[in-house]
Amino acid sequence: MIAGVSTACLYPKPLEECLYELAVNGISAVEIFINSHSELKKSFAHGAAALMKRFDMRCTAVHPFTCEMEQMMLFSEYERRIEDMLEYYKYFFRFMNTVGADIFVFHGAKYAQKELYCERYSRLYRLGREFGVTVAVENVSRCQSASSAYIRELAKMLGNEFAFVLDTKQAVRAGEDPFRFLDAAGKNTVHVHISDSGELGDCLLIGRGNFRFRQFFERLGALNPDCSVVLELYRSGFRGISDLVTSYNILTNMTEPYGRENDV
Repeated sequence: MIAGVSTACLYPKPLEECLYELAVNGISAVEIFINSHSELKKSFAHGAAALMKRFDMRCTAVHPFTCEMEQMMLFSEYERRIEDMLEYYKYFFRFMNTVGADIFVFHGAKYAQKELYCERYSRLYRLGREFGVTVAVENVSRCQSASSAYIRELAKMLGNEFAFVLDTKQAVRAGEDPFRFLDAAGKNTVHVHISDSGELGDCLLIGRGNFRFRQFFERLGALNPDCSVVLELYRSGFRGISDLVTSYNILTNMTEPYGRENDV
């Protein structure tokens, strides 16, 4: 199991500055949140890759800025939009090949019939595989993926062409127990956005809430010991980089016992 931090935590600081700040503070794995088209340029990707190589940092996943476009571009009846959007996603997949990431975070539709959802997602999933990338649906409270029952149905309908990103704060925000998503997606859970939650909110530093981390990682480790788990907090949820580093160190210690290398 791989512990890391999302660059989204430091938004709106420029991406290259986020990477550098995390790197110099000892974060060994990141999820990169692409904020703008210019960050998909080859030169930018190679610069990010060089920085991470310098600090022995790895990128586990990429989160696109295009999430709000997905409903219109992928789930309409206008075929040209779909083809154009699939073509555009190649920019992300090439970026991922450059920085070494293999999980692509996908929000999906806000409303679509399940058959249509599966057909469009499958097209994107297969395109990703051509680049060695796994396109994974994230549970998002404003999307259809907010429901663990919906994720269970998708997993059943899509079979081997399905992967899942669990966001614990989004589950809580949707009134769902994050553990129900683990049950729904099972071994297809490939990436996690983690944070604490409790009376003070649904997106807290580790230790500020009452989330059952030990039980969660025991369950996740049994399903997929290769899963990556990144701290994803809103900038208002912590005071500075030292808070992120402290939570990252706690997360690293919590996930370490559940990696594949510790299997008996």
